[in-house]
Amino acid sequence: MSELHIADPVDVHVGQRIRARRKTVGLSQSTLADALGLTFQQVQKYENGANRVSASKLYETARCLGVPVSYFFEGLPDPTSGAQGTVSIDDPCQALAAVDLGPDLARALVDTDRAGRAIMLQTAKRFASAQTVAA
Repeated sequence: MSELHIADPVDVHVGQRIRARRKTVGLSQSTLADALGLTFQQVQKYENGANRVSASKLYETARCLGVPVSYFFEGLPDPTSGAQGTVSIDDPCQALAAVDLGPDLARALVDTDRAGRAIMLQTAKRFASAQTVAA
């Protein structure tokens, strides 16, 4: 009999932060995995929150991605405050970096003139609206 594994919200948050930073610096999962001595599947599992990242691997990941270890915990409630809260990426820029094709979309947006950006924004809003209606 197999048990249903529910990822810990902190592991999911850390994984999202790893993905966001990896994409921001333009590394593939394979490249990061090679630098960490892992398989790309293991990096996938870290990024999805399916596997917990050990302290030593998190330290190495921070070194490879050029951020302090604390970067991966930004946005989480302070554990000493006793506050309970949901874990999510509230910063739209970080959220964009964490989604598939997000960094590519951001680069295209930056490389487009103002009129083109306005069209891209309208198009994105239409897609988002259509998906909300379909759900």
